[in-house]
Amino acid sequence: MNADGRAPVDEVFMCASCGITEGDDINLKDCGDACKLVRYCSDACEKEHRPKHEQECEKQVAELRDELLFKQCESYLGECPICLLPLLLDPDKNSINACCSKIICSGCRHASGLLKKKKSKCPFCRHPVPESRAEADRNLMKRIKVNDPIAMRFLGMRCYWDGDYITSVHYLAKATQFGDAGSHYQLAIMYEEGNGVERDEEKRFHHLEEAAIGGHAAARNNLGGLEWKSNRKDRAVKHWIIAA
Repeated sequence: MNADGRAPVDEVFMCASCGITEGDDINLKDCGDACKLVRYCSDACEKEHRPKHEQECEKQVAELRDELLFKQCESYLGECPICLLPLLLDPDKNSINACCSKIICSGCRHASGLLKKKKSKCPFCRHPVPESRAEADRNLMKRIKVNDPIAMRFLGMRCYWDGDYITSVHYLAKATQFGDAGSHYQLAIMYEEGNGVERDEEKRFHHLEEAAIGGHAAARNNLGGLEWKSNRKDRAVKHWIIAA
């Protein structure tokens, strides 16, 4: 199979169960567990072949997951959209405006404040800074309505600190649907604490992994600690090296 997932001209795909080949009137589908090893012509063939394929499938899926998990990636915060320098992990060094949900570094925020102007504006989108929390909330909800995951995480975190855990889980979970690593990390914390959800170590571990894959250093560090406690020290060291 080529890198783009297409079969070379001389390669013929066939159903792993019945052996029928793919053609103009036969479309084969990948294994439901995404192992990328076999294909089937129908759900019935996949179910029939499952006992023979299950062990190999689980091994392949685990290997593919680890390949993704232990891949070096950039920080989930990315760069300041103004100066294009990497954003610091310290949240006190960055700020966010509800108008555009862009995370701005403290340097650009300070430089914008030095400009003499009648009314403060967002350093990025130039939208006037809201004069009240109600106005800021309206701006924030506008961003959420267009499926902005950073806005969802911002509101989810605010609800968390206000003690409204149910609403917090709602917005954080919605943000994870768009791959937001910060929301995955916070949900992992909530599954550990049992705030807004029942305590669940399996879901906690899942959200930590998703956050680490997305470039969340703290999540990866925590994964290293959990792997070390489980005596999987080789995996723990890998996590810590990537997080460093």
